[in-house]
Order: sequence, then C-alpha cells, then structure tokens
Amino acid sequence: MQADFRPPRRRCRVNEEYVAPLPVSRGSPERRRATRSTTSCFRADLVNRHVLVTEPEHISDIYNQGYFGKGILSRARPELGISDQWKQYEGFLVPVITQARYEELLGWAESALLAQGLAQVAINQMLLRLRQPVQVDELRWEVENGDKPHPDAQAQPHANLSPDLESKLSQSLLRELSPGSSPDLSPDQGSDSEPDDAPVVPGPGFVLVSFDGDHVATETPQLRRNPLRMTEYLQLGLEEAFFLVYSLGCLSVYLQQEPLSITQLWRQCVALRPDFVSSYAAYHHFRSRGWVPKGGSGAKYGVDMLLYRKGPPFYHASYSVVVEKVDEHFQGSTLRPFSWRSLAALSRITANVSKELLLCYVIHPPDLSEAELGSPACLSRLKVQDVMVSRWVSSKERAEQEDI
Repeated sequence: MQADFRPPRRRCRVNEEYVAPLPVSRGSPERRRATRSTTSCFRADLVNRHVLVTEPEHISDIYNQGYFGKGILSRARPELGISDQWKQYEGFLVPVITQARYEELLGWAESALLAQGLAQVAINQMLLRLRQPVQVDELRWEVENGDKPHPDAQAQPHANLSPDLESKLSQSLLRELSPGSSPDLSPDQGSDSEPDDAPVVPGPGFVLVSFDGDHVATETPQLRRNPLRMTEYLQLGLEEAFFLVYSLGCLSVYLQQEPLSITQLWRQCVALRPDFVSSYAAYHHFRSRGWVPKGGSGAKYGVDMLLYRKGPPFYHASYSVVVEKVDEHFQGSTLRPFSWRSLAALSRITANVSKELLLCYVIHPPDLSEAELGSPACLSRLKVQDVMVSRWVSSKERAEQEDI
C-alpha cells in the first residue's frame, strides 16, 4: 500500500509574522569562515546538561529566526516575566503585580530558602523585611551603584530559582531586562533618541504591588523588593546548540566562562548523550532541508522529534520521527528496540494526532572507529535514509478496489 503524503495543517489563529531563519553557510570551509565572520555571534552557556542563552537580545534573535530552543519558564516562546504590566514610578519603569501575586512569590521564596537549609525563624525575618515598602531613594541608589547596598538600608536577601546557575554564570548575565529589551513603550520612551528624563528600567530587583479589589484601587501601590528572581532564559537542545555552532557559525558555547571549540563541544555532547551522533545526524538532515525539528515535543508521542513546516506557531507538526542507528545492511543494535505490538501502537497514536510516522535510519559505515566518532568530521561519512510507516486500513483498501 502506497503511503499518502498529506499537506501540513495550518494553525487556525496565527498572531505573528514569519521571519526568515538564520542562513546556512554553504560552500568551501574558507567561504564558511568568511560568512561566519559577518554573522552576529550569539553566546550560550553549558550548565549541567543544558545549553542556556541568557542575553535578552540573543534570546529573541535565536528563537525568532528558526524557532531554536524553548523558554525555561514557558511552553515554547521565552516570554514569561515577572509581570505583563509596567508603570512609571518616580521616573522609573517598574513591573506591577497584585498583592495576591506578591504573596505567591513570597511562598515560592520561602520554599526555596527552606530547601537551602535555612531555619524557619530566619526565613520569617527575611519575609517580614521583604514586605516592607521601599523608598524611592533606595531604588535610585541601587540603580546608580549596582549591587552595592544602600548605606541606610538593611540587606534584603533573595531566594533564587537556581542558586547553582547564579554561581556558574557571571553577574552580567543574570538580569531580567537590558536597555535593548525593555517592554513595549510609547514612542517617546523606547527609541534611541529618547529624552534625558525618560524612565529607567531598574531591573528585576523591585516591583510595584497594587492593592486592587473589585477593579477599585483600595490603597496606594507600594514599591517593594522582588522576593524571587524569575528570569526567563532560552534552553537549547544539544542538537540545536551544535547546529548553531557547527553549521551556522553564529553561536559560541561557554563552559565555566571558557569558550568551547567545535570539537570540544562535540565531545561534551557525546559524553552527555551516548546517542548524540545519530541524533544530531538526523537533526542536521532535516534542518538543512527546511524543516524545524523539535526534540522535546516528541516525548509525549513516544518519538525522538517532531517536524514542523516554518515553525510551531504556523503549522501543526507534520511528521513524528524515530531515529535508528544501523549499519549498511540496516542491522545492528537499535537505539529504540521495537516489537510488532509497540510499533503498531506507535503508528496508531501517530495517525490519531494527524501526523506521519518516519523511521530515520542513520547508516554508520563498518570501518567507522570510535576515535573518529570523537570528532564532528565523522558526519561526512554518515548517511541518512527515511522510511515512512503507514498503517494499513482494510476498509480504505477495499473501497479503493471497489472504485477500480
């Protein structure tokens, strides 16, 4: 039975415009190096088992031009922040949250401090100080003097979402907003030619707590310290990060503040994921043909990755992909052993969600040694072949024969 290739299904409501993806460097190595020298270089950090992009401008460019990665606090697009509303307060632009939201953040901060081993009495004192209003002079002092505390103010501790992350990344990377990533402002606030008295974005340290009840302001909003730093980063899959480094040449990955070469990054990825060689070969295969592969999204369907046309905001995924490592005779130890029952179940699940099931075979030559697999040069010796699995429906076959 011949498989049917169905066109991608468009999403009903699309609220954004399509941006051309980052260009792929083609031609000789010399031409690739010349192309990379003219491409803006982004930065990411390898922290534990994740590749994180922390610069706001880099996050928006990488995600918008190809839909690489996902937000660590969001489902897909990295857009979650402390608040969607901002207000001018004494010449500063400050995020506005409700009292209920502030109490929720205090609860999260308390849980984080308890997990760090602090005594409940000390935590209660910290939370009590956080509830106290902050004077605008103290805000202005910290904006002008950075992390140096105000001489008349007590130290205000913060419970961080990821203490390990803060210790590994430089302080310059641990900010929620930069001047180039301010919220949407009016024309007289957000341009390069803004006046000298334009509001300043103080960063994640302060919030304006609103005491609204039944849409009527019952009290004057208070300026308080943010008890919990909710900083949105872009998390790249290992395949996505290496593709940006190796194929596009627009990303530099750092480990403990030291940049990794292409070979070093390859070895780090192989050490973290034993199946990385085959997985990246499949990812590179589909990306270079215009698809947008998303690895994390495939887990809920029992596959390795999903393929999107243009990107997830515009189309539903068209293909569910299972990656297999084989030799020239399509044999060898499989990455995902299948039985007839499990394969039939996977095929049925894929059909029920209106997708096609692809088996992507990454063919390793028999003379490819382990030493060669320690370098990305082995990719030139790998071959990739796709096989589409289609479920046979007896009623459909019978109807087609009757038509003939």
